[in-house]
Amino acid sequence: MPQRVTVAKVADIPDGGSVVVNVLKRDVAVFNVNGSFFAVDDFCPHMGASLSGGYIEDGCVTCPWHFWRFRLTDGAWADNPKQKIGAYPIHVVGDDVQLELPDLPVV
Repeated sequence: MPQRVTVAKVADIPDGGSVVVNVLKRDVAVFNVNGSFFAVDDFCPHMGASLSGGYIEDGCVTCPWHFWRFRLTDGAWADNPKQKIGAYPIHVVGDDVQLELPDLPVV
């Protein structure tokens, strides 16, 4: 069953802003776009730039180094949707921004 972890308060991420959180040893960028929250891996697969510093437009974050664009809804590279980064469901519960963790395999 998926679990949720509180990663920020709504007030911590202003409209148009982002924060980076470390969850399960992975950096995740959480964005506030007009009051809607999105979370994707904070690592561009091209050259490793932090996506949290990227430009947001038309539902995509643009890598600040080489301008690769990734959709915030599903992590797909806008120019070749077969290439993806991790994208995670976000829930706002009261003032808490919660990231939904993927199911972890049972070992």
